[in-house]
Amino acid sequence: MIAYLGIGTNLGDRTANLNRAVALIAEQAGRVLACSSFVESEPWGFDSENTFLNAVVAINTPHTPHQLLAATQAIERSMGRHHKTTNGHYTDRIIDIDILLYGNLTIDSPDLKIPHPHILQRPFVYEPLQEIAPDIGSSDIFLRES
Repeated sequence: MIAYLGIGTNLGDRTANLNRAVALIAEQAGRVLACSSFVESEPWGFDSENTFLNAVVAINTPHTPHQLLAATQAIERSMGRHHKTTNGHYTDRIIDIDILLYGNLTIDSPDLKIPHPHILQRPFVYEPLQEIAPDIGSSDIFLRES
């Protein structure tokens, strides 16, 4: 199944972090079909003096959506990230991997929402996604989110 993952980092050597995440995704989550350019952005949802470097990766994965979630969380932990939030708030992070899309599936469970609910609100996600998958339009995402 084709899935799209958003990755971001705002700590340490950000380029190395993204490159390592892409390599680990290829090893543990699925064959990487495409990777967008790396895009710099301001923090979203919290204040920090550390800017982010972001990318979107297309993969062909043998995993179910929940298995893919477990794989991406294991990659985050292996890179040193152990908490998604601190006291319910976003914080600086060495790596963040979000499942943006998984085929044409729509999933709304407590631990996994596909399409990712903030794709259209985050230019640092939507623009790299458009770079590698220009056929996926905002109306396609919006219709699946409704």
